[in-house]
Amino acid sequence: MRPGPLNLITDIAGLAVGQAHDPHLASGTTVLVADEPVTASYAVMGGAPGTRDTDLLAPDKLVGGVDALVLSGGSAYGLAACDGVAARLRDAGRGLPFGGVTVPIVPGAILFDLVNGGAKDWAENPYPALGAAAFDAAGPSFALGSHGAGYGATTADVRGGIGSASAVLPGGVTVGALVAVNPVGSTLVPGQGRFWAAPWEEGEEFGGLGPARDFPRGLPATKLGPGQNTTIAIVATDARLDKAGCQRLAIAAHDGIARAIVPAHTPFDGDLVFAASTGRHERDQAGLLALGHAGATCLARAIARAVFHAAPGGPQRAFRKD
Repeated sequence: MRPGPLNLITDIAGLAVGQAHDPHLASGTTVLVADEPVTASYAVMGGAPGTRDTDLLAPDKLVGGVDALVLSGGSAYGLAACDGVAARLRDAGRGLPFGGVTVPIVPGAILFDLVNGGAKDWAENPYPALGAAAFDAAGPSFALGSHGAGYGATTADVRGGIGSASAVLPGGVTVGALVAVNPVGSTLVPGQGRFWAAPWEEGEEFGGLGPARDFPRGLPATKLGPGQNTTIAIVATDARLDKAGCQRLAIAAHDGIARAIVPAHTPFDGDLVFAASTGRHERDQAGLLALGHAGATCLARAIARAVFHAAPGGPQRAFRKD
């Protein structure tokens, strides 16, 4: 596998990403927009998720495609970012047609960043406007680190952020990951300043520091204050998958969280992965195994890239001081 041209989830044709954040609020939103409905499902492995419209992504449910997927800060308030995205899609005539109206399908997931020092004394929920602004900004290129849903994100020891990575498989299929990193645990091996995800690094995409010299066996430091957490992600591919295949891809991709964050999938994290397929590339049945591995690897890399690119400022130090 090799990274795509941008090393972003938007290396998959037909996908765009937009972001918006408010430094005063210390929070933001990231949206993945497809130029036509995509097949999608999801998997939750954390104990404290916050979601919108995820039940319809189960393989036995009626809705076959989604127009956008939203990752947001703001805990339950942040789910309203989906309203702003849905409004923009409706204005564009996007959505399922019902009796002369269209209903955009916009599932979303949130992380908890309400106690990160930003101003949360607003009178009107700011997240619909952030969702609309993120939609308006959608394009093939986007910034990593302290942007969008990752703006107010934290980890056990350094600032979190938004990350992305891609991989092109030998047969030409592309897989990509987009993630907002805000876990109970840490992306860094204790005392070494090296990423847990280092064995899967491509080139020097998160510093080229190499793997840890040894691996502690005990529980690393964790973020104080349960409820201040969650890593949420999207893994996408141009391989043709049905909803059951997307669900299997989402499950496999969770291994990427476990490779890059220790501990992962705790009772205090709402760890969730969406998986989406544009269906523009044929695959054979055995390819689902390779897709799962690629999804997990891309997600691990994306998590490390989120932290590596985080900017100084906020309630925690950044991994890089420059």
